[in-house]
Amino acid sequence: MRLFKVLSTGFLLLAVSQIKAQESAQKKPDNPVKCSNIKEGKFIRANYPEAIWHMTIKDNVQTEYFNNGKDYIKSTLVFVDDCNYKSVVMEKTDKNDPAQIGDVFNNKVVATQDNLLKINTKIEGSQFDVVYIKVK
Repeated sequence: MRLFKVLSTGFLLLAVSQIKAQESAQKKPDNPVKCSNIKEGKFIRANYPEAIWHMTIKDNVQTEYFNNGKDYIKSTLVFVDDCNYKSVVMEKTDKNDPAQIGDVFNNKVVATQDNLLKINTKIEGSQFDVVYIKVK
């Protein structure tokens, strides 16, 4: 019985130390937010294979690729300040996509952590958050 108590206590201490180690391994969001990470690069989204969707940004032009790169939406980016920018749809190949040429999306980088960027996007009274992973 004494051996059982010693083993139980040992396992409990081991479990607590593992939990503490996992808690300290989690990183905190960048403070301040690294808004410049959105200005150039290649981005994907979690749980979306790159063939389904990926995006590039270079020289204030954002291009979202779909359908293995066969379709795209190209937008011009206008930075209002470091963390706020507008994307204006200039070209698109998929006629069924709800985005229309001339649509203006208001975007704000609300959080970053290493290569992750959380963007709040607003258009015509709707808003949603998207998390991008910067791969280049």
